[in-house]
Amino acid sequence: MVKALVTGGTGFLGAHIARQLVAAGHQVRILRRATSRTDLIADLPLEHAFGDVTDADSVRAAAQGCAWLFHTAAVADYWRASRAKLYQVNVEGTRNALEAARAAGVERVIFTSSAAAVGRRADGSPSDESALFNLPPERFPYGHSKFLAEQAVAQAVAAGLPVVTLNPSVIFGPGDLNLISGSLIVEAARGLVPPFYPVGAVTAIDVRDVAAAHLAAAERGGVGERYILGAFDVTYRELFKLICQIVGARPPKLPLPRALATPLSALVKALRRLGLKLPVDGDQIWLSAQPILFDCRKARAALGAPQIGLRQSLEETYQWYVQQGLIAPRAPR
Repeated sequence: MVKALVTGGTGFLGAHIARQLVAAGHQVRILRRATSRTDLIADLPLEHAFGDVTDADSVRAAAQGCAWLFHTAAVADYWRASRAKLYQVNVEGTRNALEAARAAGVERVIFTSSAAAVGRRADGSPSDESALFNLPPERFPYGHSKFLAEQAVAQAVAAGLPVVTLNPSVIFGPGDLNLISGSLIVEAARGLVPPFYPVGAVTAIDVRDVAAAHLAAAERGGVGERYILGAFDVTYRELFKLICQIVGARPPKLPLPRALATPLSALVKALRRLGLKLPVDGDQIWLSAQPILFDCRKARAALGAPQIGLRQSLEETYQWYVQQGLIAPRAPR
């Protein structure tokens, strides 16, 4: 049994990590803001430390006495946040967590990066851990912020801090309170299905498999290594079709041509700069027209294979939203 700190412990992934740590018999402390929703961890025997990853003193205090530190706190819904906040939380917050771990003598730090920080292959083939972020920062600030955070991790590792980096792909699963990937399911259940589907593809994984990989990384992950987490590759056409089957909606029938992605992305960005609130941003539109796929064999060999399939993940995500009262159950067939 060890004592572990989870930053972002009330969030989608952080709450699942906390739950699996408790189930494994570990003591868990979470760092959270006083205003954070606690729905996902209300039933867990946790110690609560109050603060914010952008407040170095509060992170340092929370890390005292902990052997493991899981740094999951981040701005993941980047299309809703300002660029300044994105970099402040994702980069400076990570530096604060690393420094707190060093000061507390933490034995192992597990840093939650993102597959967004992994570079793309010129030929469109799946990327592995050796691919460094290679998009222009202005094209994808979120991925760039995680890339900068990984650079801070590399510096900390070089100075002797034992850090393992995990790069989850798109995460589905129950508990997505902030409607990140789960927004696809909620919007479809509410009848907000666009007539077009993007022509790209993604690698994805269930949140519970991501949490299990974090525990495995704390136990046996290689210091200084990065591991891409993914369970299944799926085209957006297949993804939208499956989601619509689950929620009882009609799937989109027409492809959105890749040639239109760049001008449409620019238009959406311009409208958002004018203050128009839209459910997506230009980066998402551009990326959805690309094959964003990853080779996850390294993580599977070192940390274990994912156990939850795409249909199960989406179906249980849908049922969770129904139980929360966010969407109505589908009509009987």
